[in-house]
Amino acid sequence: MTRGEAIKCVSVLALAVSGSAAVPSAAHAADIRGVFVAGFDTGGDKLLTVTFDNGESDSIRANQGLYAGGGISVLTDSKDIEFQGTLAIKYDGVSASNGSATFTRLPLDALVFYRWEKFRLGAGLTYVMNPKVKTSGLPPAPGLPSQDLNVTLDNAVGGLVQADFLLGRVAIGLRYTALDYKFQGNTIKASGAGLSFGFTFGGP
Repeated sequence: MTRGEAIKCVSVLALAVSGSAAVPSAAHAADIRGVFVAGFDTGGDKLLTVTFDNGESDSIRANQGLYAGGGISVLTDSKDIEFQGTLAIKYDGVSASNGSATFTRLPLDALVFYRWEKFRLGAGLTYVMNPKVKTSGLPPAPGLPSQDLNVTLDNAVGGLVQADFLLGRVAIGLRYTALDYKFQGNTIKASGAGLSFGFTFGGP
């Protein structure tokens, strides 16, 4: 990560933290806990399409993939405002008998939620680092020789909206990501919806 990217990364978290700090003066303490997150996102432009020998095909899209990671949850003493900051790894891939294609990236998410007893609604930012597309052994088109790819897109900042049902320390819900990647001056749309899961450690 370059110095400029590190500054941008810190700025993403700082902006969300400043939002979580805007709470009533009556809140005298905060509950800080570890959190595990996971989920599956869909949507976005097609990054590449793999055609199999039987004529069927599968694609990797710019927002699609499974993710898992961890971070912190900060809940105010009033229990109605929560900040969540997490770093995850996100993966999507296609495998064939003669090779494979993968799309990996590291999303750093910062969200501020307003909480009710069984529900929370939040918004924030995501900073996606090192988005990389790799292929091994796959031809670019049927009948052509294989040509391995190792392409890194530009890091990107986007927006997040998330709504979760709360079941004790478990949060299950939906989220929407608004994001564009840049590669050699071209824009790749990477927006889409997904399912989210969270588990907060400690406490009741």
